Amino acid sequence: MSTFLLEIVTPERVVFSHEVDSLTVRGIEGELGILPSHIPLVTPLQVAPIVAKVGGKIISIAVHGGFVEVQSDKVIVLGESAELPESIDVERAIAARERAERRLSARGNQDRIDHRRAELALQRAITRINVSSNTKK
Repeated sequence: MSTFLLEIVTPERVVFSHEVDSLTVRGIEGELGILPSHIPLVTPLQVAPIVAKVGGKIISIAVHGGFVEVQSDKVIVLGESAELPESIDVERAIAARERAERRLSARGNQDRIDHRRAELALQRAITRINVSSNTKK
């Protein structure tokens, strides 16, 4: 089976660089499956896990926004931030989720910017928790 290079890059570093069999990302308009020889495209990403298949193994990576660029022989994910499962502090993610949920439930006199920041914090926390729990199964 053919593969392609997946590179996940943030402003700070290269988080992941490996040959993969397939990739699933969540773009703005929904999930997108990418196989070798996929047509070139660029699309914005949601805050969601990226799932790569390498051989028979599935790798989930928490990616917090950004873009995916599909080229003929590689895919580059330019993320605002990204974390491999082993680098996620689950207790910290759970605490962040709880803080965001409290801020959202006390919305009474918040402005829209604070509400949007709390929604994004909640999405990031849930993504971290989901990626971390997927590797422990």
